[in-house]
Amino acid sequence: MRTARPDGPAPVLDVDALLDDRTTEIIVCCGSGGVGKTTTSAALALRAAERGRSVVVLTIDPARRLAQSMGIEQLDNTPRPVPGVRPGAGGSLDAMMLDMKRTFDEVVEGQASPEKARQILENPFYVALSSSFAGTQEYMAMEKLGQLYRRARQDDTYDLIVVDTPPSRSALDFLDAPERLSSFLDGRFIRLLLAPARGPARLMTAGFSVVTGALTKVLGAQVLRDMQTFVAAFDTLFGGFRQRAEQTFALLQARGTAFVVVAAPEPDALREAAYFVDRLTDDDMPLAGLVVNRASPSARTALSAEEAIAAADRLRSSDPSSVTAGLLQLHADRVRLVEREQHLCGRFAASHPRVPTAVVPAMAGDVHDLDGLRAIGESLARQA
Repeated sequence: MRTARPDGPAPVLDVDALLDDRTTEIIVCCGSGGVGKTTTSAALALRAAERGRSVVVLTIDPARRLAQSMGIEQLDNTPRPVPGVRPGAGGSLDAMMLDMKRTFDEVVEGQASPEKARQILENPFYVALSSSFAGTQEYMAMEKLGQLYRRARQDDTYDLIVVDTPPSRSALDFLDAPERLSSFLDGRFIRLLLAPARGPARLMTAGFSVVTGALTKVLGAQVLRDMQTFVAAFDTLFGGFRQRAEQTFALLQARGTAFVVVAAPEPDALREAAYFVDRLTDDDMPLAGLVVNRASPSARTALSAEEAIAAADRLRSSDPSSVTAGLLQLHADRVRLVEREQHLCGRFAASHPRVPTAVVPAMAGDVHDLDGLRAIGESLARQA
């Protein structure tokens, strides 16, 4: 999966070796928002399927670009076959989009009795928690990954799962969410709300009454009652959530998982990628490499930016409206942009010299179909 660059010691990400390795069962594409995680995930999944793997790609993309590019009218919480995959190698490709609330409902229904599940699912506090609580989307993405993995192992349906992680302000939210949500559900505040419903009357102390009185003023009596009812009904599931969070973290650390960090050739995106690489290393999670998307193609000329600007200035001195001078200025701007991006990538490589990297040139237009995804996959594969 790692080969040496011809111009230096930094390794190159060998995408085909990663996809062809049958011990790789999960690929997680992660990075900051707007860097092309969804497109990269879809391109990797399609290339793996057309090289003989049985693949499902899970996206958490609100713009639904994946459905459009794969020719599917609608994606939901159920894997759906992607039409148009080349069948030559015997692979297959399904795609799905995370339904955050439905996945949370499935967890409740799978761990609680029908009566208890109904009490939880109908509770207004649960509805708000499962739909909008910070970190729920990230947690449920990993919950769905666990479900897919267990089902694939049991039914032999997929031998590769590709995950497009949620867009978030910080890529680190993805790793922290399972522990954060399970800690919230098992925290002191929740236990305090649970105390009167589960303990003896002596727990209803004056101090507790003061706390609940203050909460009632802030939240309102009905909201507090909804929270207490939810916590009382959910009590038997607390341990299960913590156990599932631990299982999810272990799955991410397993040797069959490979993380692909996705970035753009911009300072903020590469800085976020560096943070993520460091975090993955600290948590002993298997890093496959870095993909830098939408890089500016290098100009096919030896004319430097300084030489182009000097020539443009000479032409403008005799002809202020010279078209050639304008073209030379555009060339200079392009060369400087390429140099800037190469400098940023070089700085990342200098601080992370062992991270295999693939650089994908910007496409001429938006990727909106399987041919566009194939082109990206081919560009990734040409790196090695």
